[in-house]
Amino acid sequence: MFSGESFGLEVLGWMTTVFIFSVGILILFLIGVYIADVTQTQHAIRRNYPVIGHFRYYFEHIGTFFRQYFFTMDREEMPFNRAQRSWVYRAAKDIDNIVAFGSTRDLKPSGTVLFVNTAFPTLGKDAVNCKPVIIGEDSAEKPYTAHSFFNISGMSYGAISKPAVQALSYGAKKASAWMNTGEGGLSPYHLEGGADIVFQIGTAKYGVRDKDGNLSDEKLRTVAAHETVRMFEIKMSQGAKPGKGGILPAAKVSPQIAEIRGIHAGEDSISPNRHLDIENNDDLIDMINHVRKVTGKPVGFKAVIGDKTWMGEFLAAVNKRGKEYAPDFITIDSADGGTGAAPMSLIDCVGMPINESLPRVIDKICEAGLRDRIKVIASGKLITPSEVAWALCVGADFITSARGFMFSLGCIQALQCHQNTCPTGITTHNKKLQRGLVAEQKSTRVANYIKNISYEVGIIAHSCGVHQPRELSRRHARIVQENGTSTMLADIYPDKTPKA
Repeated sequence: MFSGESFGLEVLGWMTTVFIFSVGILILFLIGVYIADVTQTQHAIRRNYPVIGHFRYYFEHIGTFFRQYFFTMDREEMPFNRAQRSWVYRAAKDIDNIVAFGSTRDLKPSGTVLFVNTAFPTLGKDAVNCKPVIIGEDSAEKPYTAHSFFNISGMSYGAISKPAVQALSYGAKKASAWMNTGEGGLSPYHLEGGADIVFQIGTAKYGVRDKDGNLSDEKLRTVAAHETVRMFEIKMSQGAKPGKGGILPAAKVSPQIAEIRGIHAGEDSISPNRHLDIENNDDLIDMINHVRKVTGKPVGFKAVIGDKTWMGEFLAAVNKRGKEYAPDFITIDSADGGTGAAPMSLIDCVGMPINESLPRVIDKICEAGLRDRIKVIASGKLITPSEVAWALCVGADFITSARGFMFSLGCIQALQCHQNTCPTGITTHNKKLQRGLVAEQKSTRVANYIKNISYEVGIIAHSCGVHQPRELSRRHARIVQENGTSTMLADIYPDKTPKA
């Protein structure tokens, strides 16, 4: 008994010594921080409020995560608000998306889109499924029959993780949709699920470049030899950073990613801000036709529109040579689009948003008499049924999304995509963080998201009195003007010709 009490007192004394020692170390540390703060001259807050001034940076950091849960309303957060994210989460989980007691969306601001319901909606028994659309029917040796009007936009292996690519591949296959590789080349994980693939040729030509960084016909043929690679997309620019190439920090350039891209591991992967061999419209037309000839598959390009005259000039150059030289598709990205990290000045201030650029481009294609040759793909912040339905009304043949599918994988908008610290495992190569993303389970959510987008766009279409979403036109949407009244989209942008 006595020995037990003695041992207890000995342990208590040892713990007291450790505690006093720890407190002493902490006090010495705080004294050091205090001295460093009051003597430095770079930060006014730390100099005026030594030690406690450091909390400012901590609170600023964690505010990014807590703001969306506690301090913002459902419709006010950017770049995507809680209402948008919640719709995607529920759609991906195949949970009922019905809400009660009225809309939380303000219908009065200028630019708000409203759909024109008819007095006699289409009955369920009269609804039909969307017909597949053939791309490159008159130009490519191997045209592509696309079944889904909603597809996965470009996200490269490197920018997103192995399990994220796998989940998207399997999910796209389940939903008969395509997935775009992004500019990082074709990985085995893109092929794993058997989905249709659009191979993107970025400005660095990763995956199809020779040792000098030039386009390699041999590697083009190797990529095209995969049956599931259906089309090739030449990326001129993207919504996150028009006029700047892709950026993948060294921390994310693993040996495998480096091998796929044809670069050195452990070094920053920085693409040129444009294709070095495309300096004008004729060069772009040459590139489109060269890739189509080498691969035998449909070829188009992706661009953010800024110069209002450029598209007309490009299409005039096409017509000068002949319709057969036209791209098989054009992907229009929005100035507010883009999963990629980029300078704020580019993200915030460069390029046209999709609501302005999409109708302009479609009208230019119609005026040039090329609407039967060129399919139009709309991209950029179109993640909910109303946004997708609007793009179909304007005249798009297809819609692609990247961030919508990131949400379907579980993205919480932590805004750490470029830091290799994504907490959901989507944009990180940290194996510990990737454990949370189980590709097999998430692939079902990807497929559910596509299914529920298609279903609810169909609901909008039937309310407007048409039989399926592809029948939506500019007479089925209205835009709220500055005076508070809405105007028919067809009155603002009159239909030139029916979409393809």
